[in-house]
Order: sequence, then structure tokens, then C-alpha cells
Amino acid sequence: MDISKKIFVITVIAFFSIALCSGASAKPNKLPGYGVDLSKTSVSGLSSGAFMTVQFHVAYSNMMVGAGVVAGGPYFCSGNYEDNSFMENALSTCMKPIGKMGPDSSILYKKAKQFQKKGWIDKLSNLKDDKLYVFTGANDKTVYSLVVDQTEKFYELAGLKKDNIKFEKNIFAGHAMITDNSDYSECPKTGSPYINDCDFIQSYDILGHIYKDLNPPVKKLSGEFVQFDQTEFFKSKDDFNRSSMNEYGYLYVPDSCTKKSCKTHLVFHGCLQGVTVIGDKYFKTLGYNELADSNDIVVLYPQVKISNLNPPNPDGCWDWWGYSAKDPQNPDFHKKSGVQMAAVMNMLQRLGTK
Repeated sequence: MDISKKIFVITVIAFFSIALCSGASAKPNKLPGYGVDLSKTSVSGLSSGAFMTVQFHVAYSNMMVGAGVVAGGPYFCSGNYEDNSFMENALSTCMKPIGKMGPDSSILYKKAKQFQKKGWIDKLSNLKDDKLYVFTGANDKTVYSLVVDQTEKFYELAGLKKDNIKFEKNIFAGHAMITDNSDYSECPKTGSPYINDCDFIQSYDILGHIYKDLNPPVKKLSGEFVQFDQTEFFKSKDDFNRSSMNEYGYLYVPDSCTKKSCKTHLVFHGCLQGVTVIGDKYFKTLGYNELADSNDIVVLYPQVKISNLNPPNPDGCWDWWGYSAKDPQNPDFHKKSGVQMAAVMNMLQRLGTK
């Protein structure tokens, strides 16, 4: 091979090497705006995502219309007993309490009223007309049913109408989000990816209870999935680093929502369920998108990742005990100012732009 040909080959190889490396390190796109109607926003999640669901719903109640809580406890659960640390409450009181020493919603509601007075959360009276779906598996040995019972009681103390609450606790399910897909675990089991086949689609029940009178789900999706950069929604690099949130999140946009203003549903995955752990299972296979497609609902799937040291989040959980706080003794995970809370709200506000 003569020298000119060698130079040509080396140049071509170098070009493609640079292109491949650039593609691998390229950031996802900025989250677009779709002009959604933020006054019709709802939220749901499993486990740590359920605890996050409750604190997001309560903190931003001014814009929310409902919530779906699957295996999650009441608002500010990890702050229940002041003699315990937030971590101690989270691991015992709020998951596997000894005897009957679970969370006390009367204590937590009083704390929430104090937070309201300080302006840390929206007015609790906003919750009165919302719709609430609550689920605890009868075989859930990760977050005990007596903990989830207090979620309903907290909302009742906040004035939520009894008719607006759907509480399902008679299905012998493990700690999981529920589907009718036989590719997933049997209903009573608990294990990765924490998605179980119990012969019904839980996301349909959640959205159906919140929004009522929905059209049947589509068999083929009309819209598109959008991978977007989550880092831009933080005030600083330090805030992003201590948030344990992934560099990118996901969005499902029905085709109809590119042409008109739609509702928005926010979905929080559980521990060990982020995209870096189980891939696209949580945001593509739970049924949310099929029902959203036929009912003009944009679905937002923010993502948390595993972080072993700084912050300590080895299971990739949402923060409901304070690991993301600058000051662990005075965490702000439960406030609108919390780094995860504020970042997700910034995402929703972006969706509201056009």
C-alpha cells in the first residue's frame, strides 16, 4: 500500500473513531415544551417512588389532581419520631416496624401543617378534592401494610373525601408494581425487577381512578419516547451531584399532544428500578403509555441512579430520608426546595411551555 493510501485509511479510521466517541458521550436532547395543562397533573410510584409520590403530591398540591401510591407510607414518614434519626425511621418505622410502632399520621399531619405555615409546602386544603389510589400487597414483606394504612389516614386528616380514595389491599402480591404480563414474576414474589404478574394492569387502575371515564388503551402507540437531559434542571453542579439523579430521564408523548394541550402524569420508579438497573422495563412495559396515548396524557419518567458514596444511595432510591441534603441534620427532601423535588418540578414547568 503506498503512502497516500495509508494516509487515507488512517484518516477514515480516525474520523469514525471520533464520531463514535462523540456519539457515546453526547448529552441527550433538552426537554421540549409541549404546552401541557399543569393544573391537571398527577403522580404515582412504587416503594421509594411511592414515598416520593406522596411528598411531591403534598408539597405541590396547588397543581395536582391525584396520586397513586403503591407500597408507600405517609408524608414525611422518616421524620415521624424525633428520638430516631431519619434513617432509623425510614428503615424501621416506615418499612418494617416492630410490633405496632409504625408511623403515626396524626403526628405527621401536625408537622405538615407547620411546614405549610412556613411556606415549605402548598396549602393542605388543596388536597380535599384530589383522587387517591393506594395499594399494599397482602404478601409485601418490604413495606408492611400497617405502614401503608397510615397513608390513607394522613390524607383523611388532610380532608380528602372518602369517596375519592381507592384502597386495594386484598391481593396476595409481593413488593412490586403490578401487571398482567407473564414475563414478570409471579404475583406473591418480591424480587428484581419488582414488577409482578397479578392478572391486572395497575397503571390502568391508577389513571382510571384519578381521571375517570377514560378511553380504552391503544394497542399500538402513536407517539414517541423522548430521552432528555436532567442535569439542566438543577441550580448548580453540586446540587446535581448530591441529588443522585441520572444524567437523563424519559418522556412519552402521544401524537395528539404535539397538536393540543394535554394532561401530565409523573411516574417515580422504585429502588433498583432505574434505567441503569432494569433498562426500559419501568417506562415502557407497565401500561401507562397505552392508556395515556388514547387519553391525551404526557407521561414523565424522571430517573435516579445508584450512588455508593456521595451521596450514599446504593439501591438507586428516591430521597425520602435526606441523603441528598447539604445538612443531614436538617434535610429538605420533603420541601419544595429539596434538590430532587425542585428539579422534577422544573421539568414539569418546562413541559408547560410551548
